[in-house]
Amino acid sequence: MNSEQLRELLGSLTLEEKVGQLVQFNAGQFIENSLGITGPDGELLPAEDLNRVMGSVLTFENAAQAKALQDQHMAADPKKIPLLLMLDVIHGLRTTYPIPLAMGCGFDDALTAECADMARKESSACGVHVTFNPMVDTARDARWGRILETYSEEPLINGRMGAAIVKVTQGEDLSDPENVACCVKHYAAYGAPEAGRDYNSVEISERMLRETYLPAYKACLDAGARLIMPSFNSLNGIPSVANKWLMNRVLRKEWGFDGVAISDYAAVNELVVHGVADGPEDAVRLAMEAGCDIDMVDNFYYRYLADLVRKGIVPEEMLDTAVMRVLALKNELGLFENPYHGADEEKEKAVYLCDTHREIARRAAEETAVLLKNEGILPLKKNLKHVALIGPFAEDIHLNGFWSRPGAEKDTVTIPEGIRNLMPDLELIIEKGCGAEIGDTDRSGIAAAVQAAASAEAVILVLGEPENYSGEGRSRAELTMPGVQQELAEQVIRANPNTVAVLFNGRPLVLTELEKIAPAMLEMWYPGTEAGNALARLLWGEANPCGKLSAGLPRTTGQYPMPYNRMNTGRPKPEPDTQAFPFTSCYLDTPNLPLYSFGFGLSYTDFVYESLELDRTVITPEEQLQVTVTLRNAGERVGKETVQLYLRDKVASVVRPVQQLIDYRKVSLAPGERTQVTFTVTEKQLRFWDFDCQYGSEPGTFELSTGYADHLILTKTFELK
Repeated sequence: MNSEQLRELLGSLTLEEKVGQLVQFNAGQFIENSLGITGPDGELLPAEDLNRVMGSVLTFENAAQAKALQDQHMAADPKKIPLLLMLDVIHGLRTTYPIPLAMGCGFDDALTAECADMARKESSACGVHVTFNPMVDTARDARWGRILETYSEEPLINGRMGAAIVKVTQGEDLSDPENVACCVKHYAAYGAPEAGRDYNSVEISERMLRETYLPAYKACLDAGARLIMPSFNSLNGIPSVANKWLMNRVLRKEWGFDGVAISDYAAVNELVVHGVADGPEDAVRLAMEAGCDIDMVDNFYYRYLADLVRKGIVPEEMLDTAVMRVLALKNELGLFENPYHGADEEKEKAVYLCDTHREIARRAAEETAVLLKNEGILPLKKNLKHVALIGPFAEDIHLNGFWSRPGAEKDTVTIPEGIRNLMPDLELIIEKGCGAEIGDTDRSGIAAAVQAAASAEAVILVLGEPENYSGEGRSRAELTMPGVQQELAEQVIRANPNTVAVLFNGRPLVLTELEKIAPAMLEMWYPGTEAGNALARLLWGEANPCGKLSAGLPRTTGQYPMPYNRMNTGRPKPEPDTQAFPFTSCYLDTPNLPLYSFGFGLSYTDFVYESLELDRTVITPEEQLQVTVTLRNAGERVGKETVQLYLRDKVASVVRPVQQLIDYRKVSLAPGERTQVTFTVTEKQLRFWDFDCQYGSEPGTFELSTGYADHLILTKTFELK
């Protein structure tokens, strides 16, 4: 349809039909559906309304269901306006790749795009029109369980990876049946809740909001994302779904976003609970005035919006604007010509878990694992005959992480399977040792685990937190390993020092006590479908770890929030960080710095940073600065290294971070190979939001460094005139 035809269609709709375009129901209200959902189910409505007065559904399972939903609706809708079918596809559909926090550790936008492209192919075949992805909430507090859904504590990484996902998922033409529209979420600052508790209020300055939390969302919209989801939380006292400043002034006017805004699950309903709406009608008014186009699931728009328009409380022009955005998206997706879009049962069979997709998922799991410590234990020797696999996750099938599809565990390669695939002649002794649940004090399996460790040549000790302990609604006040896992580790390592500790978790954990005793530590996060194969290849050196921490690992939960790009104080703590200095900004009982800082990660080879050179020492706002880092692989293995470039503004009108990542590049080097990595620094990268929230740069002196956070090397200085 052209724009004139869309306007004619809009003009032909009754008031109820217009409202219906803004109503979203759960697919489980129409068909038998096994998918789990969050939040309350909408109240069931009369069958004829379920099929007629709605514009979209979410949470369905496959192409057959997608087609059935569309057929059922089109038969009932007198105007024959197709449904939008939406689904959370966060880190893969059937072929699951590592959780987003792990993907951030890859520091590899191209790898993230490759995984997203795989998910796009599976999603389009399933019948998905809109995916609620990417999630780019910057998070600096791992108590918040949804940190696993974002890529980093650094907005630059979130923005770059989010934009890469949008571009590959939506493609050049959304009407192409293989392409899927992206809904970026959760706007805004959802990752900064008070006390790390999910859904909790967020109170931050406008300057911090604009500098730290908004850039990643904007990067995704600049990449073309067609939808955005306002967050559950209140932001400086106003829930996002009703926040006119956030939704109208910033999103629509400043950024020029003309796409669809859709509430999170029952978020319009929650305006009443927040205490900013005096009943459901008032909640609908507030959401509409803030430009929330689609009401997800709670049925408030369905029940109250038409009457509010009749009464003149909500202008019909406001309703028409929202409806036109939804119709325009459906038109852009080509649904009026092809309501099924890409839904195809045969294609599902061809692409789901195919060899190509499994290979991508395995490689992603390998390249996002972070080697935290290695005292010569890794890689394991190929001539080992007897290895003990010990720990609560030794035979676990739940290694995919939150937002993997129900039943995904049946397709997961377990750790024993992966080891046997690579080392078929190895004798593998398996002992669970203990559980990993909060409050579990059962030690009855530790003795057998210790005995197995003592009898083995090497031990693989798999620890962490259960899959359902991180994700939406999974906040934790203490981030140590649950249960008696630390006790298990101490006894196993005492029995056999040739032990590598492998971590499975969806958030940064406090590993301080484990770090003291473990000779080697490998952070796997939740690696997805190919978990076992990826781990085996990493342990035996078929793959070389190259992940870098996209969020630092704390020494203690009490350090949170713990941004790597912290501001300096008037009384900064002097070196060394190992002791307290009274009357400075420090703790009496723990160092200030994390156990492992942002950007850290080891390899099986050694990289030497030989030099950092600038092509000039003074630039004007119109000029560019070329920064060249010379890197050499001084080890004996092929390896990948992420060269990170950090900036510090020495003097400014407001306090600036002690370190700020402004660019990164991953390179692969053969043994003995040397390369030069060149970055271009522009005046735009020197800008910040000042006290009056004006965006720009200021003349002065700047430092550029490489290395990783808190461990910067090869610093050079330049001046902006």
